[in-house]
Amino acid sequence: MKKLLIFISFCFAFFNIQAQTLFVVKGTVVADVTGLPMAAASIFAQNTTIGTVTDTEGNFTIYLPNGGHDLIISYTGYKTDHRRVSSSDIADKLIIKLAEKEKELEAVSIVSSNEVKDGLEKYGSFFKDEFIGKSQAGKNCVIQNPEVLHFFFSKRKNRLKITATENLIIKNIELGYNIKYALDSFTHEYNNEVSTFTGYPLYENMEGDSLQMIQWKTARVNAYKGSTLHFMRSLYNKNLKEEKFDVQFIVNAYGKNEGVKLKDIYTALEYSKDDSTQTVEILPNNNVLGILYLATKPNKQYSLENPAEPKDFKFSMFAMKPKESIVIEQNGYYYDQNDVTISGYWSWEKIADQLPYDFYE
Repeated sequence: MKKLLIFISFCFAFFNIQAQTLFVVKGTVVADVTGLPMAAASIFAQNTTIGTVTDTEGNFTIYLPNGGHDLIISYTGYKTDHRRVSSSDIADKLIIKLAEKEKELEAVSIVSSNEVKDGLEKYGSFFKDEFIGKSQAGKNCVIQNPEVLHFFFSKRKNRLKITATENLIIKNIELGYNIKYALDSFTHEYNNEVSTFTGYPLYENMEGDSLQMIQWKTARVNAYKGSTLHFMRSLYNKNLKEEKFDVQFIVNAYGKNEGVKLKDIYTALEYSKDDSTQTVEILPNNNVLGILYLATKPNKQYSLENPAEPKDFKFSMFAMKPKESIVIEQNGYYYDQNDVTISGYWSWEKIADQLPYDFYE
């Protein structure tokens, strides 16, 4: 089983966002050394369709659906910053200082590594499968600027590393999204077949006729059903059973993983809700969870690639750091995502089947 460590017509999008309660985030972006305002800096809530730019005085205002978001702030030649914001803790205006990139150190790092000259030809298809995915949506995704990718292979570590000099522009034809993905890095460890990547996606709805909009709506709902976003929202709302999810504790018995059924899921997960912050926290005694989605069967391609996995339901494993909780916002955003390892079906679907946090059925 391969593992993946995860740290994403306009009137249709307008309708969705109008159905939600919004909160406002205001701030100013300045250069760290000079303190001068930075005009046209990019501000967006990652894994959403919501973004803006700063004005001539470096100021910005952005309206976000209630819940939690990672706010990404970027400017060419400067280090990207990110801030976690939520509807429960935003009060003061944000002051964001961006530091200039250390170009000399970056150049030394690139020169000292083993860049593969024909990397796109050699590893391009592999990267697309591992990053975009091999589902139907993945097959219909197009990376429109693959030339910005750089491939580095370390023979000593048996590791492939991929970076991008610009945002990847991904056209998701199946779900009707254009995605700008700020890829920090992608690595694949051949010794254990583990792929990891970090980055910041911004979604944009494609324009289409009424028939395309219906097709995209259907495809998005299908992608949502059984996804991590669907699970986190169901867990937050305590309606896992109604949404066709089951949760088990995964224990290792004699070298084999086995699922332990839970009589009361929410008690076993030590579910607690803070009404003042509108967040849910879980801190289960067993840090590895088996997530079963019982409403639909796995993709046929997934079953062919993973013949030992269940055929009648989608099964994923969600591994947390021992004795550490995760906190879930009402929109399904959870943190800290860097401390979670996901394997099984959720790791197979990858970028092509992910939806923005401002998606609602």
